[in-house]
Amino acid sequence: MKKASIFLAVLMAFAVLLAGCGAGGSSTASGEKEKIVIGYFPNINHVPAMVAKDKGYFEQQLGDGTTIEYKTFAEGGSFMTALKTGEIDAGLVGPGPAMNNYSTGADVKIIAGASTGGTVVLARKGVKIDSVEDFAGKTFITPGVGCTHDVQYETYLEAEGITSQRIGGTMKHLTGQPAQYAAMLKAGKVDIAVAPEPWAAVIEKETGAEVVIGWNEVSFGETLPASVMVTSGKMIEEQPETVQKIIDAHKDAVKFINENPAEAQAITINDIKETTGQELEKDVVELAWERIGFTHEVDAQAIQDFSDSSYTLKFLKDKPDFKTLIDDSFLKN
Repeated sequence: MKKASIFLAVLMAFAVLLAGCGAGGSSTASGEKEKIVIGYFPNINHVPAMVAKDKGYFEQQLGDGTTIEYKTFAEGGSFMTALKTGEIDAGLVGPGPAMNNYSTGADVKIIAGASTGGTVVLARKGVKIDSVEDFAGKTFITPGVGCTHDVQYETYLEAEGITSQRIGGTMKHLTGQPAQYAAMLKAGKVDIAVAPEPWAAVIEKETGAEVVIGWNEVSFGETLPASVMVTSGKMIEEQPETVQKIIDAHKDAVKFINENPAEAQAITINDIKETTGQELEKDVVELAWERIGFTHEVDAQAIQDFSDSSYTLKFLKDKPDFKTLIDDSFLKN
């Protein structure tokens, strides 16, 4: 009888263990839901994350056993810190921060593209820019030092010998949240705004600023991914099935955007309002939408060319080689 009781106890314990490892592998042994945190920025380059959030695509792919949380960022440096510390598991960021951190040994992998275009350079009303030479000595603002938009702008001007004070030139560089650019331009604090959409369209409408370098004229404007989906190599190694489901949800979002632009724009307006407190007008979003494209594909050569320029501009200390930065295997499944 005693042996039978022991056997029954072991059998029950085994059953509990199996229950804790239930279908989908999303629950912990204690029955708690696994949590996946997705990061993104409140701009139009990051609409795939907003749409996936609104439509519940990550929840659909990862199943009921997983809780999805979202965290927004104003610039790439804080996003990459969150990825390195495990505060987020995956998300959308510009290729610049991803490459810069990878080059210094950070555990980051680009696993998909998200958008292209969307970087616009505007001059404050009253600031005369008739030629490239007129940028010399001006004060410009970007979301961060060495961010994707910063590198695109400085690459464009470096060909004409115009650089920032950071590397011995005359342009003064400030950084700040794009949602604040319009106010800074109106106050005369900056001459040039290098803005991601939709903030470029907001600036253009609210301040009368003039587009002086278009999204398709700025360096890498038509080829470089404006935002990419990233995760860590550790995540890929330890949870490849979860990464695959994240990619599948991301692809669902990109497909929805391209097939339903009007609804995707409405989702964007609502999400940005919730995040920044600023409600964008429909015509502003429509203008911004014309300057951007959405795709889950990622152009490896464009990223390498962009990174070579980052090195030339001294954002990177060593000449980069990003052969192992990109892992597109999940896109092929």
